[in-house]
Amino acid sequence: MEQHNGSVLIDFFENHEHRMIHKWMHYFEIYERHFNQFRGKRMSLAEFGVLHGGSLQMWKHYFGAEASITGIDINPRCAELAEERINIVLGNQEDRESLRNLCRTHDKFDIIIDDGGHTMLQQKTTFEEMWGQLKDGGIYLCEDVLTSYWPAFGGGYRQPGNFIEYTKHMIDQLHAWHSPDPALQVNDFTRSAFAVHYYDSIVVIEKRAMTPPQVRMKGTPSFPLEAAEQAVYDKG
Repeated sequence: MEQHNGSVLIDFFENHEHRMIHKWMHYFEIYERHFNQFRGKRMSLAEFGVLHGGSLQMWKHYFGAEASITGIDINPRCAELAEERINIVLGNQEDRESLRNLCRTHDKFDIIIDDGGHTMLQQKTTFEEMWGQLKDGGIYLCEDVLTSYWPAFGGGYRQPGNFIEYTKHMIDQLHAWHSPDPALQVNDFTRSAFAVHYYDSIVVIEKRAMTPPQVRMKGTPSFPLEAAEQAVYDKG
């Protein structure tokens, strides 16, 4: 059985010819844990931050012949890194209109990776504009969120404006179905996010069309049921 421990991607990183890739080594396991389901299928991936283009080649290799890879970067020199099944788009993560133009000119993606400039403004703006460009069943991955703790990038421990603090509100929104507080209401994120995963320096958000959770009871009770339990049990 194939292991989702990063070995497939590490093999490419260590043993194949490719352009330069700059990654924390524990990222590879995280990638494989969330991305393996898309391998060998018709899929599309967008990655913000092209640098030398090596990670785009890694995704092309990893996902296979039916994968379409798009790299987005503000630096025009990255345009020369395009190749078969790798498209390069010039875009500015801090410019909402630039991101909206990207959405207008491209179909929705199965995977969106934010490995761009890593500032708080870039990470928040990119998520807000690109979440709607992610397909249901897709994965949004923001990496190098360690900059949430770096003042030079607009971060700082528990600073309200950093990306980690921003994503903590997502935890509340996942649970908004259960809140009687008018300050916490079901919104578009509640209806479209299945899970938020935190790792060292990475946040992964799974997109899925969500409906209000349902609870059921099945089986023979061992003791008399309370009225609230009985009401649930009677529904079958």
